[in-house]
Amino acid sequence: MPAASTHVRVTAIPSVTDALKAVESLLLGAGQRTARRNAWNSVLEDRRRAKDRVEAQHVMEVASGRASRAT
Repeated sequence: MPAASTHVRVTAIPSVTDALKAVESLLLGAGQRTARRNAWNSVLEDRRRAKDRVEAQHVMEVASGRASRAT
């Protein structure tokens, strides 16, 4: 008697991001989605600039500390 072949179907589990995007597309119109994404990109850019500002301030403080000790 031949062995029965079994087929296994593998489906990818959607990520949380994919699920949220699907819900977003159902609830929001295209213009609202674009506006929300633009706003989020602005938030991320502001965070990046703030991080850069803190790093620059730290460098300036270190440099001014070295200059005052050298004189």
